[in-house]
Amino acid sequence: MTGKEKNRIIEGPFSDPHSLLGMHRTGRRLSVHAFCPGAETMLLIHGDLEEKMTMVDPRGLFQWKSEPDRDFFTYELKITYLDKSSWQTRDPYTFLPQLGELDLYLFGSGKHLQLHRIMGARLWKADNVSGTLFTVWAPNALAVSVTGSFNNWDRRRHPMRTLGESGVWELFIPGISEGDIYRFMITAEDGSFLEKSDPYGTFFEKRPGNASIVSDPFSFNWTDTEWMEAKPKKDPFTEPMSIYELHCPSWTRKTDDFFNWTNLTEWLVPYVKQEGFTHIELLPVMEHPLDDSWGYQVTGFLAPTSRMGSPEEFCSFVNACHNAGVGVLLDWPPAHFPSDSWALARFDGTCLYEHEAPRKGYHPDWNTLIFNYGRNEIRNFLFASALQWVDTYHADGIRVDAVASMLYLDYSRKNGEWLPNQYGGRENIEAVSFLKELNHYVGTEHPGTVMIAEESTDWPGVTAPSANGGLGFHFKWNMGWMNDTLEFFSSDPVYRKHLLNKITFSAVYAWSENYILPLSHDEVVHGKGSLIGKMPGNREANLRLLLAFQWFFPGKQLLFMGGERALPDEWNHKAPLPEGSDRMKEFIASLNRFTGSNPQFHQRDCRPDGFKWVDFSDTDSTVVSFLRFAENSPPMLCIFNMTPVQRGNYRIGVPCAGKWKTLFSTDFPCEKLIAAEQIHCHGFEQSITVDLSSLCCSVLSPV
Repeated sequence: MTGKEKNRIIEGPFSDPHSLLGMHRTGRRLSVHAFCPGAETMLLIHGDLEEKMTMVDPRGLFQWKSEPDRDFFTYELKITYLDKSSWQTRDPYTFLPQLGELDLYLFGSGKHLQLHRIMGARLWKADNVSGTLFTVWAPNALAVSVTGSFNNWDRRRHPMRTLGESGVWELFIPGISEGDIYRFMITAEDGSFLEKSDPYGTFFEKRPGNASIVSDPFSFNWTDTEWMEAKPKKDPFTEPMSIYELHCPSWTRKTDDFFNWTNLTEWLVPYVKQEGFTHIELLPVMEHPLDDSWGYQVTGFLAPTSRMGSPEEFCSFVNACHNAGVGVLLDWPPAHFPSDSWALARFDGTCLYEHEAPRKGYHPDWNTLIFNYGRNEIRNFLFASALQWVDTYHADGIRVDAVASMLYLDYSRKNGEWLPNQYGGRENIEAVSFLKELNHYVGTEHPGTVMIAEESTDWPGVTAPSANGGLGFHFKWNMGWMNDTLEFFSSDPVYRKHLLNKITFSAVYAWSENYILPLSHDEVVHGKGSLIGKMPGNREANLRLLLAFQWFFPGKQLLFMGGERALPDEWNHKAPLPEGSDRMKEFIASLNRFTGSNPQFHQRDCRPDGFKWVDFSDTDSTVVSFLRFAENSPPMLCIFNMTPVQRGNYRIGVPCAGKWKTLFSTDFPCEKLIAAEQIHCHGFEQSITVDLSSLCCSVLSPV
């Protein structure tokens, strides 16, 4: 070995360590070179053979040479350090590359649908030897090393090899197992060293630490087979979907000792069942460094946050939800990522995950970076993240955050602050393509998974199939409905007759997309107050009326935690969720029971023939009414008195003769049977008269 080669090993940069380290044939002899700074002696062990290696450089470089004409053989190295501790292992530099040409080709094409199972740090067997396969994408790096608790964080100890033009670096290290902590040390083109967490890591140190931890969520023993087999057969458009949105840490927080997936399982699952919700939706559980971001500024896109426990404990939580009949939806923020130096930003010394140009690669609203959706490897990284949550963690759906910011190049930017697309337009063509592919891959690989868009503009076809030019989501949050409805209900009832269009207008476009009606976390923070805090006058009656309107109007329902408890103060992510009103909890449970057991309120949510206005023009009384329909079921008549004035003998047209019965009322007591009269009203040949309590909703159906 030449002096230059020795220096390459000892000092780097070193992109082909397997060419010099490990066993090689030199002439008629075999030679082994191994480098371990701090080692005092090193033995080569093969069966009963145990030979001392020669230190050829005091900085830790050792050599062994065989007798002539010896065949290659497997061996182990026994390293003894100056403190007399020792470590015995197979030589990492004797293993062939573990990723095949097909893996690299698919990754480079952006189409590797098992990437989440091979990239990063994955427990692995090579030549029947157990260890961990480390892989990372850093195409512009001069060298990459694995550093960790197992090599004293020394970048010289475990240099990785580059796998050609793919930009992927790889190293299989025997003996590395669950719990070992690691990072990647990247030598940039300018010679600087960048210490980075694993983009594909499945577990990270608890904040404020940021090193990655080897874990194996892929081998969790799931018992939700019945749920998973039934999932592809479900029709989310026709079945009940009542979603309880929550921020896990503040729902569970008492002290840090109670702040984990185990206790969330114990407390949340029976609570959600009791309240009658069909699904929970978790604010991002992906690893993030800042509590105040609520999980929306992610640094570990494939890892559940360590705040709540291990990945295996998260698996156990989802497993318990499924066995209790509760679906799990996850917020997922691929629109941006934080600029922390140890994470994705300028990962290999260049703008790798983000755009170089700030006018495309920087979010002014959130002081974050924007993914380069046009690069295959970045798209594949994000596909791997989404598929990790659906495949490895059995999530039932993904709600994609901030879709509008992805679709428009000029989102939240002034003239001159954005770059148009190749056609001169404002549409982010690369992001549109990414979203279509995302929904296609999730749908084909994991049928039954629900894809939801938080999209706040009038972009056409968000929930239309991509084959028809749409983005391919199943549902879209109806932000217009949310804003208009809250404006109406937060107004003094004396003015509501002037605002009636706020709660009727959304019916004009209710079937332009498949909608979820959200009363989300964004509406109970930053000085906006709690839901009941927005209500005027008789707050509890107004809140019941608002929630009844949400549950009975066409669309699926989403309610952020605390709304079901009539909490007077807005949500504080740093404090535990107060117990709140038992009366309101029971009201929500009754809403879920009633709508869940009556198909009129879910079977045709996404079809216009499931809804018909009876009257939306009585501004003086401020009473609105509509019908909900389902196959082989009688119609449901929903009447809303939006003022604190009782309306006696109020006449409502009905589509059926005979007797009608009140089945549900926000005022709790239900009326006796009411006989329809042959009096024309609201376009119907018959009508009924009802006594409407103040600020009350009643639901009637023909007997």
